[in-house]
Amino acid sequence: MADTEVLLADAVGARHVLAGAEIPPEYAGDESLAAVRQTPAYLVRPATSAEVADVLRIAGEAGIPVTARGSGTGMSGGCVPRQGGIAVSFERMNQILEVDAVNHVAVVQPGVTLEQLDRAAAESGLRYPVRLGEPTASIGGTIATNAGGMHAVRHGVTRHHVLAVEAVLASGEIVRSGGKYVKTSTGYDLAQLLVGSEGTLALVTEATLRLRPRVRHSTTLLAPFASAEDVFRAVPSLAAGDLEPAALEYVDLLAMAAIADDHEIGLGVPASVRLTALGYLLVVLESRSAARLQEDVEVAGERLLGLGAVDVFVLSAATARRLVDARERAFWTAKAAGADDVVDVVVPRGELCGLLVAVQAAAEDTGSLVTGCGHAGDGNVHLSVFQPDPVRRDEVLRRLFRAGLERGGAVSGEHGIGRAKKAYFLELENPVRVELMRRIKHAFDPDGILNPGVLFD
Repeated sequence: MADTEVLLADAVGARHVLAGAEIPPEYAGDESLAAVRQTPAYLVRPATSAEVADVLRIAGEAGIPVTARGSGTGMSGGCVPRQGGIAVSFERMNQILEVDAVNHVAVVQPGVTLEQLDRAAAESGLRYPVRLGEPTASIGGTIATNAGGMHAVRHGVTRHHVLAVEAVLASGEIVRSGGKYVKTSTGYDLAQLLVGSEGTLALVTEATLRLRPRVRHSTTLLAPFASAEDVFRAVPSLAAGDLEPAALEYVDLLAMAAIADDHEIGLGVPASVRLTALGYLLVVLESRSAARLQEDVEVAGERLLGLGAVDVFVLSAATARRLVDARERAFWTAKAAGADDVVDVVVPRGELCGLLVAVQAAAEDTGSLVTGCGHAGDGNVHLSVFQPDPVRRDEVLRRLFRAGLERGGAVSGEHGIGRAKKAYFLELENPVRVELMRRIKHAFDPDGILNPGVLFD
């Protein structure tokens, strides 16, 4: 292992190789509440694609597992390194190489954060529309998990904005796929194959991302409903109509109370309404025209009332900003409240009511508390599970995931499988699909050194 440290130091510089006790504890994992944290043998911080290639060649020759790491904001244990392995941190590869205002694209390194990219894009009147609860998330990490966020209902998820990647294979070879164009019909789309692969196929070292024009006008509506079922019944009519909301967020009674209390947000909702509302729908509308936005607000308000909303409140810009920010950081609120796990099951939005019924039954049968909020517009609900007993928690999680799959959904909508959900994924997913994924993994990484233990055993 001493020889390995020397080789790594030659590859990236001695200052950028840490070993054993020198490695800070935060590199042992991410924000997952379930994955077991582990310290690698080495932490390396390359600055170029060539250095990443050298690291992978060294690891491959020695048979050492390699785990990529961005900002460490993931929630499924996807960047938990292997003991005796190498963690590759992209914190030094954090440059925005280009913002192309003509082609509406940005070329960035994987360590660039969402907030960093958005600031740079704003200077050209553009934005990167993937908005997550944690703006310090890295581009590399969001590509690894195909992250979505609040605006996915209108703008799509990370996959829809990745036009090209440069990546380093397990062999140390560098490959590029895609370009500054939005369509191609030229063989397999390797760039898209890497999106959502959680660092198990290759390490992305550069990405070309699609940008959108920046929108100047927005308004946020808050609509309380008598039940969560009423909220979910209203969502398809709002999402599939002519309004094209930028966000449709569901927040249940307990989550809303916790968010408002934790962030000291005065929502202006009368006590009489709060006593009857068991679910809330947060609707964000955007437009390039103030007049058109006002029309949309009026239409949305009438439609919400017609769909059963108890009332509709137009929030002030300051309150809306604070509530949206708090909603995006709901994980931290749940964590502070003592949640034992947070999952992100996704189903077709028309199946949300059925999923909710199944979730409530699973919670009651196991003596658990399951509360949450989610991206109702795209069927992705984030559920906080409060159940300290590991056996009962395993039962309720298995039932939640099975309920999602039975309704045409998936185990994870945007957090990824990582280590935390791997057992459920392998047990419940279609075995033919899993086996095909194993073959793809073997084609990219025949020796299995890239993030072993994530997705597969």
